[in-house]
Amino acid sequence: MMYKHSKILTLFSVAVCSTAMYAQTTPKENTIRIIEAKDIPLDTTVKVLKNTQNNVIQVAPNGTIEHPNFIVKKDEKYNLLDNLESAKYDSLWLKEMADNASLFDEMYEEVSTLEVDENFLASVDTETLKLRLEKLNQKTPFNVEYNPSLESVIQSFLKRKRGLMERMLTLSQFYFPMFEQELASYNIPLELKYLAIVESALNPRARSRVGATGLWQFMYPTGKMYDLDVSSYVDDRSDPIKATKAACAYLLKLHDIYDDWDLALAAYNSGPGNVNKAIRRSGGLTNYWNIRNNLPRETAGYVPAFLATMYLFEYADEHGLKPKNAERPYFETDTIHVKRLITFQQISELVDVSMEELEVLNPSYKLNIIPYIDGEDYALRLPIAAIGKFVANEDAIYAHVEEQLKVEEKVLPQLVETKNQVRYKVRSGDFLGKIAERHGVRVSDIKRWNNLRSNNLKIGQRLTIHSKKPVSVASRSTKTTTKSAISESTKIHTVRSGDSLWTISKKYPGISVDNLKKWNGISGNNLKLGTKLVLCDCQP
Repeated sequence: MMYKHSKILTLFSVAVCSTAMYAQTTPKENTIRIIEAKDIPLDTTVKVLKNTQNNVIQVAPNGTIEHPNFIVKKDEKYNLLDNLESAKYDSLWLKEMADNASLFDEMYEEVSTLEVDENFLASVDTETLKLRLEKLNQKTPFNVEYNPSLESVIQSFLKRKRGLMERMLTLSQFYFPMFEQELASYNIPLELKYLAIVESALNPRARSRVGATGLWQFMYPTGKMYDLDVSSYVDDRSDPIKATKAACAYLLKLHDIYDDWDLALAAYNSGPGNVNKAIRRSGGLTNYWNIRNNLPRETAGYVPAFLATMYLFEYADEHGLKPKNAERPYFETDTIHVKRLITFQQISELVDVSMEELEVLNPSYKLNIIPYIDGEDYALRLPIAAIGKFVANEDAIYAHVEEQLKVEEKVLPQLVETKNQVRYKVRSGDFLGKIAERHGVRVSDIKRWNNLRSNNLKIGQRLTIHSKKPVSVASRSTKTTTKSAISESTKIHTVRSGDSLWTISKKYPGISVDNLKKWNGISGNNLKLGTKLVLCDCQP
């Protein structure tokens, strides 16, 4: 496919920035000459930021020097100008991505509660649909065979989700080239790019109710299996490139297990264990549509939603789905590895890239801070126009940042490594303050880690916590209390034959059934022989 601008690069392509153009005036003449980056001292940025009365830039008598590529004002603000037409395209894309961030909730709800109603009002003729699905089936390894359930989902999307599909068609121009490149490198079907629409509505910071995160919705343990690290600063699951590589590797592994892409998709969503149980409950059948009724509800709607999305993308023109088309659909970007801790705010001020654009290009940095840790390579992605400024003034930038952090009143959060991360299950009587105290963290930390917008919790809800106390104590959220977690002075009761919560409560004055449930994390009334119950509110 040929584009209007031949120098356009794809979103995550590596670009070479050969020279950076700067302006300089001399005391003897009031002309501006262009010099190359190699001729500029490394401390240019500091000089410009701190002192404009030097030989780098001579400020005109009216306080301002103007040039097609930059403006330097007497208030000592250094601001390189971008190509106005390119900047316009970038701003349109930034707005498009910002507007679409909320679509994840709509897609998540659609897939998880998908109802198959075969008494649909058709918006496309069934025979026509059968022919199109057959053509699609011939060119893809997925089983895109007609059945009334799939037709129901397609008809439903056409009637109720046209707007959502058109916005996905628009946003896909940003991510699909990178997806296709990675999928091809793993030699797996390019159609799997549609999976990211069903998973996250193409929102790299999407987070599900159970904690799955990113374009490909990795849970924490699965992400760790594929080297996606999570800390207080960074979540690699939101890094488009790293997460896409991990998704490719995981999908390939699942296909190796099942030798069927439909089952691999089902396992990607609900885990291989649920797929294996569905196969057993179906008498050994291995066709997705035959085991669908034995899968979890969300997974039962997952593969049909994927196939329906594939169909609508492939036949968008036939159904009048009209995406917005940008003159320049991809950012021209490049990366640089950071050598010091630096904030988005500092980067924005120094190289004149908006905070919004930095967040779009660097979605894996949770606090808008890029940390520096020995042995880790954290990269900053910038538009091509800004990379030259950063590289040419790298030492000066870090010196300025270090000096600024020394006088900065706001204390940056300490890095919390994931070795003390636990998954905590909310129990009756829990509230954020109590959970935070138990794990040695702040309520605001728990809310940030779990994307909570209020203090309300639900029994059974699972929280990700970067505990500052030993995991062996902090992660104790099981329904029964272990011997190692109970001190010698704690009163306990060992469940015997014939025991019930009611009979146990009667043996110990002042203790109710509700007390026993709350203190031991019990949600039902069933007890197992040998279980040790604590008889006080004595959790750490």
